[in-house]
Amino acid sequence: MSSGFGENRGTYGPGEVPPEYEESEAVEEFKSTRQRLVEGILGDRMALFGAVVIVLFVLTAAFAPYLAPYGEEQTFGFMKEPGTYSQGDFDGDGELERVFHPLGTDSFGHDILTRLIYGAQVSLLVALATLAVAFTFGTTIGILAGYHGGWIDSLLMRYVDFQWAFPELILGVAIIALSGGLGVVNVVIAIGIAYIDDFARLIRGEVLSIREEEYIMAAQTVGMSDVRIMVKEILPNAVAPLIVQATLMLPLAILAEAGLSFLGLGVKPTTPTWGLLLSDGRQFISEAWWISVMPGLAIMVTVLAFNMFGDGLRDAFDIDEGEVEAR
Repeated sequence: MSSGFGENRGTYGPGEVPPEYEESEAVEEFKSTRQRLVEGILGDRMALFGAVVIVLFVLTAAFAPYLAPYGEEQTFGFMKEPGTYSQGDFDGDGELERVFHPLGTDSFGHDILTRLIYGAQVSLLVALATLAVAFTFGTTIGILAGYHGGWIDSLLMRYVDFQWAFPELILGVAIIALSGGLGVVNVVIAIGIAYIDDFARLIRGEVLSIREEEYIMAAQTVGMSDVRIMVKEILPNAVAPLIVQATLMLPLAILAEAGLSFLGLGVKPTTPTWGLLLSDGRQFISEAWWISVMPGLAIMVTVLAFNMFGDGLRDAFDIDEGEVEAR
């Protein structure tokens, strides 16, 4: 009588392995950065909504003079409710005109929709310029600190820690006070410096891990200069988290500009910004709520869109273990 074990062994030829001992290896297809971004954004409804709103925001700012229904400084009836009309000789031709205000007018008689459209220009300009300042200086500090280490790292990061201790808005107010006045340039410098520490901390952490890679050591061995290694080798491999951080910082810059303008420390009072519109309506909030509510909604939707899009980018840049093994 033959045993079950013998019969089982006899069913497999030399070199064959029973299926229960075989290891199944699923190899995932490698996806490029562009593929991950496109699939990640299209597959995330929140991120896609954010992307659509951001595109509309940018187009509105770029084509503000063509999209605004009236002139930037043109005035009509004072504190007209949303959905009402103003009647008068607004173009000076001697004839009465009847104009529509979908979002109403403010305490000066400006059409709120027009001021919001022009205000998008200032918000986008301040946000992009602020990002350029914070990205340039913060990335430079982070790369130098992470790559060189030692006393350079200690010195630079102590400055970052010192700045980290101050709230961004308080630091921005102090910088504007030291710079000596209002204006877009001073606002950009103030907010940009206030957010340097965020980029510096992020890029330093990335550089600390990248500098130990074999290709960095090989570049050092062949005599490549430190500047070239940092610019050509390290920075391109650390750009993904920087892009995500930049996307998340843009709404913070918009909020910071609105906050400074609300306090009367932002751009000049004649410049249409969402923060100034919000500030102008606070004393009339009980009788003309729309003056503050409309720019407040614009700020909220724009900031929410940037945050949703930034979260989608962060998820898209994350590489799972299966894709790492496939590499």
